[in-house]
Amino acid sequence: MRYLTIPVTPFQQNCSIVWDEDSGQAAVIDPGGDVEQLVAEIERLGLKPVQIWLTHAHIDHAGATAELAKRLGVPVIGPHRADQFWIDMLPQQSAMFGFPRSELFTPARWLADGDTVELGGHQFKVRHCPGHTPGHVVFHSPEMNRAFVGDVLFAGSIGRTDLPQGDHATLIDSITQRLWPMGDDTVFIPGHGPESTFGRERRTNPFVGGT
Repeated sequence: MRYLTIPVTPFQQNCSIVWDEDSGQAAVIDPGGDVEQLVAEIERLGLKPVQIWLTHAHIDHAGATAELAKRLGVPVIGPHRADQFWIDMLPQQSAMFGFPRSELFTPARWLADGDTVELGGHQFKVRHCPGHTPGHVVFHSPEMNRAFVGDVLFAGSIGRTDLPQGDHATLIDSITQRLWPMGDDTVFIPGHGPESTFGRERRTNPFVGGT
């Protein structure tokens, strides 16, 4: 398994393309925008996209989902059903932040804590990690020793909780109860900024260090 992280949108959101080297099957995680760039990378790598996975439905993570799903002819998987209202608000979100108008979409499958998603015979574990949004999920591959965590945790910071239905205490609980058990050596790909490990954040992150 391999992955490539591509910052997209003016918010420099980390969209990741994950693929199985043998089959070339690929999933796109959080296509917030810049569809032409994402399609060009998929073609350059010679991949066969089969799904789009969403951690949550904020505009910078989900804004280009409908367009990319149509272009690639693939289903949308996730996030958790509690983020339906954020999907419904995508047109308003795009206007509010000056993004290209975002089309609505309906996920082919909502995700819940303990679910799995599969790609080329490889399984990713799904953890529901609310707090930043109520329907936020995380994709964890023990095989790759990687977790794609969206806006739950960052290198040196955590997700904001001042947007509708965000909750700080819930976010901290998600980090300590759902992320830390994945192991200190697990590398995580956040929604913005550089990668880190859970162990490093447990030791040094001022928002959750020592938890």
